[in-house]
Amino acid sequence: MKRYFIAGNWKMYKTVPEAVSLASELKARLSDCGEKLMIAPPFTALQAVAGVIKGTNILLGAQNMGPEESGAHTGEVSVLMLKDLGVSVVILGHSERRHTYGESDALINIKVRLALKHKLEVILCVGETLEEREQGVLEKVIRRQLSEGLKGVEPSALTDVTVAYEPVWAIGTGKTATPEDADAVHEFCRKVIAELYGQNAAKQLLIQYGGSVKPDNVAALMAKQNIDGALVGGASLKADTFVPIAKFR
Repeated sequence: MKRYFIAGNWKMYKTVPEAVSLASELKARLSDCGEKLMIAPPFTALQAVAGVIKGTNILLGAQNMGPEESGAHTGEVSVLMLKDLGVSVVILGHSERRHTYGESDALINIKVRLALKHKLEVILCVGETLEEREQGVLEKVIRRQLSEGLKGVEPSALTDVTVAYEPVWAIGTGKTATPEDADAVHEFCRKVIAELYGQNAAKQLLIQYGGSVKPDNVAALMAKQNIDGALVGGASLKADTFVPIAKFR
């Protein structure tokens, strides 16, 4: 039976006590969940949350990381620091990093390769803006983000990569791509991966959908052939909305 990857991205929310409280509730309420689970608290709460979920069925994720192992990089957090805290998954190329903070495909690729070198799993985010969709360049954008983001990644390392398709216009807006629209883009992602790594790799690749996933739309999205999980933003900030997403079946 297919095992879905349900990940919560807490973004810039939750003080340390709030994060501990939520992680504790998720630990209790998701202990019987058979899906692959991950939560990504803010950097300030990683250590505390790590202590809560250690040894459970919930993986600890980070929302970003710096492009170097160490050095004079003020304000950055390195892969070594994340591993030291027990992080096993890192989200890279999120649309907010791309569009708000100007991260390029080249910079994201450096981070992807560095994370994989240190045996972290990577969630590589790709997605188009509303303007790009309306201009008919969706596939061009997705192809570029995938091919540039994975440049230099060996086929053997692809097993540690999950792709998250997140239409930028659907993030935090309440708008969601229809299950059919989302599945079509997921299918295109597989086509690009097949061109880069072969059909078998494309078939094995996990592709999440991200963009206003909620308890009332998750089942319809997950029912689609090419959708393997969800990268959840706002609805991951409360147990009462994240738990039903993780337990959608």
